[in-house]
This record gives sequence, structure tokens and C-alpha cells, in this order.
Amino acid sequence: MAGQAVFPCALGRSGISADKREGDGATPLAAMRILGGYFRADRFRPNGTRLALAPISADLGWCEVPGDRNYNRPVPIPYSASHETMRRTDDLYDVCLVLDWNLTPRRIGRGSAIFFHLARPGFTPTQGCVAVTRQVMARLLPQLSRRTMVEVRR
Repeated sequence: MAGQAVFPCALGRSGISADKREGDGATPLAAMRILGGYFRADRFRPNGTRLALAPISADLGWCEVPGDRNYNRPVPIPYSASHETMRRTDDLYDVCLVLDWNLTPRRIGRGSAIFFHLARPGFTPTQGCVAVTRQVMARLLPQLSRRTMVEVRR
């Protein structure tokens, strides 16, 4: 829901969890602030947004190893620890907003990379993120700021 508007979204394959754990596939039951994010400059133009968005470069990754010093942080790839590649071959991260889940402080094993990104056709489940259609994202972006909260509730 944005104001009075309601939009369908995809959530994690394991549903919503009040006890989020790394790799559980659940979307955290939480209110999370949008901090900024990334976009594929060759596929999407984030027109009119007040968010700080950076183009996704070929060497942008996101560390997902709880014991690594860069856990739940962007990293340059190649990177020695397990990481997600942000420049995907599909369109899920054509726009990828970073939510403030488990960033400050980072709690080992509580889950990394809860993003607000584009949904797959048919709203198939995410790995724990929140995902909407490209049209909904384009509609929402001009209204979003660092004060915007994404609230996941049952």
C-alpha cells in the first residue's frame, strides 16, 4: 500500500517471519526504511526519484557470508567470499532498492540483502525480498525518499 493505493507484490518463498535467518527464504516481519539503491542504466531510467540511486556496474556484488567483514554490504567482484552478483541477466534488479534490514548493527545470521526490486512474471516468490512489477516501481519511485518505510505485516 502506498498512501491509499494498494499494489500486489511478491514475498519470500517461506512467507513472512518474525525470526528472520540467513538463507531461510522468508521476508522479515518488519518496517524497513529505503536507504537508496541501484539501477541498470541500460534497462531502466529512474526518473523523478529523490532516492540516491547508482548505476549497477559489472563488478558490483553483495556479500552474503555471515562471518565475512563485509557481510550484508556491497563488494567489488570478483570477491573471495560468497556474494550475489547485482548485474543480473534477468530483469529483477533493473531497479533494486536497499532496505535497512540488518545493516546497523549487522547481526550475524539474521539475513542479508532484503531488497525492494522487480518481480518475476506471475509474482513467483523471492529469496526474502519484496518485489513489484516494473510499472508499479516506476509509479512509486517519484514518491519515495529515505523517509519511506516498507512495512511487511501479516
